[in-house]
Amino acid sequence: QLQLVESGGGLVQPGGSLRLSCAASGFTLDYYAIGWFRQAPGKEPEAVSCIRLGSGSTNYKYSVKGRFTISRDNAKNTVYLQMNNLKPEDTAVYYCAGSQRYAEATCVYMDRPDFGSWGQGTQVTVSS
Repeated sequence: QLQLVESGGGLVQPGGSLRLSCAASGFTLDYYAIGWFRQAPGKEPEAVSCIRLGSGSTNYKYSVKGRFTISRDNAKNTVYLQMNNLKPEDTAVYYCAGSQRYAEATCVYMDRPDFGSWGQGTQVTVSS
């Protein structure tokens, strides 16, 4: 089982930046993609971004393209989500999740059922 631990959340003003980290341990070689998801109060969870750990290919939710950047450091078993120009609507609990699906489509569609291991989440609040 893959263990994932998120960190880096906090309170930031609109226009500010945060970098989230997702540290993985356990059977890391059995996982091929890491996704970032978020859930705002009263809303359904939604996919934010995804990265394939081998090729490094990425995908983003349309509303965060150009503002968020996902990256990975395979030597540290860590995936990052750099979030710039944050907006109040980015406020949510952010989760990282690991997928054992090898298919490229995993990061194309970013479907939650394809991600079997989840972290505990980190709160991001964007407010003045």
